[in-house]
Amino acid sequence: MVYLIENNFLNEERFAQSFTRGKHNYKKWGKVRIVNELKARNISSTIIKIALKEINDSLYLETFEELANKHWESITESNFMKKRKKFCDYFLRKGWENELIYEKVRELEKL
Repeated sequence: MVYLIENNFLNEERFAQSFTRGKHNYKKWGKVRIVNELKARNISSTIIKIALKEINDSLYLETFEELANKHWESITESNFMKKRKKFCDYFLRKGWENELIYEKVRELEKL
């Protein structure tokens, strides 16, 4: 175990950065879920902050916009309130920030 740590095979920071990139790029998770998952793995808050820098803020918002527009169109619910709830629940499960979700819902409602 000592050998692995000394030779940088076991490195929490590298793991956290890789985890963050992977979960955001491939699973389209938001920062809230990523932070919660890293905390569940006993990663320190300092390392979590470093890992979150792996996500480019403009790409983060762009990913959210694409995903939100696509998901809104895919919901076939005719009842508007149920559609809104399904949309919000989906993004809350994915770990996106409340402000982003509710702002986007208001924007999509006007269309």
